[in-house]
Amino acid sequence: MPFDLAENFISAAEELLGATFPAFYRTSMLMSNGGELEIDDDVWQQYPIADTSDRRRLSRTANHIIKETNHLRTWPGFPKEAVAIAGNDGGDQLVLLKEGTTFRQEIYIWAHETGELKKIANNFPR
Repeated sequence: MPFDLAENFISAAEELLGATFPAFYRTSMLMSNGGELEIDDDVWQQYPIADTSDRRRLSRTANHIIKETNHLRTWPGFPKEAVAIAGNDGGDQLVLLKEGTTFRQEIYIWAHETGELKKIANNFPR
């Protein structure tokens, strides 16, 4: 079950990534740090943003976006400008792409078998 998230943890993740998240993503994470998304006829498990405010939250955010993104950067074809925000059971990833000092608003699927990027949404579905 996802928790809400304090703004300072989002800012810390942005600092580590060297870019700010789009407004829709920040708002979504403030209300629900993690959980499931249904996009493009698939169910995606969102990677939470690391929350070190207490032991329970630390445990529930152990697979945070920085850790997952750093792991995925070791995979062939993972875009160096991408941050992974969710994964499906097949290994594909939902990513945001970095442009300068911000992440673009559009959500892409990165297909792990082909390395293909495909735009699938302008933001999270409501």
